[in-house]
Amino acid sequence: MEYIKVAWIHDFDDEPILLYSELDDGRNEIRKIEVYRDDSFGIASKDFEFGGTLLGLEPVPSIDEIKDDAQFVPYLIDGDEFEDIWLKYVNFLIDKSKE
Repeated sequence: MEYIKVAWIHDFDDEPILLYSELDDGRNEIRKIEVYRDDSFGIASKDFEFGGTLLGLEPVPSIDEIKDDAQFVPYLIDGDEFEDIWLKYVNFLIDKSKE
């Protein structure tokens, strides 16, 4: 598994500014989180989609390939950091569904 965080530098209100992905050995997304400028978000896994976020259909490029495009700033993160972010947003949805 590989975990990445990508900051997307742009001025679009309707596009995410942070993307988190959990990747399998073929660099296919297993889980994904997209965070928007207004703190809204979307998440997706093979069994669940929320907020318009979908898993990619193609393998994610390598960190070096992502770095080649100046509008993207990629970081490798560890599984614990990804899991913390994932649970933050999943738990938010669970809490909202109880209201």
